[in-house]
Amino acid sequence: MKENPLSTKSYDFALKIVALFKKLTLEYKEYILSKQLLRSGTSIGANIAEANGAISKADFSSKISIAYKESLETKYWLNLLRDSDYISDEQANILIDDADELSKIMFSILKTTRIKN
Repeated sequence: MKENPLSTKSYDFALKIVALFKKLTLEYKEYILSKQLLRSGTSIGANIAEANGAISKADFSSKISIAYKESLETKYWLNLLRDSDYISDEQANILIDDADELSKIMFSILKTTRIKN
């Protein structure tokens, strides 16, 4: 199956989230916020993978919509981790920018698929 840029970017983003989760749990022994971040940050790519295997346009749109919402949640957890001094401004900003990029792509896809439906 041919990879698409959104799948690749979301997978790379998930790897960054996993690395941050490891750091937060090993260095800071922070398990609650980091687990929330891990769940939402890796769910983006998982839902995009499901969308790629969708059986209908409605199913595709639904999965992209879920991935979009997960990206918004992920930004929430990143902001909270930054503002509670678990991660630096720089680290948060890089990951928030990545999540924003994913969000913009998914929002564009949603606009296009909903107009065509």
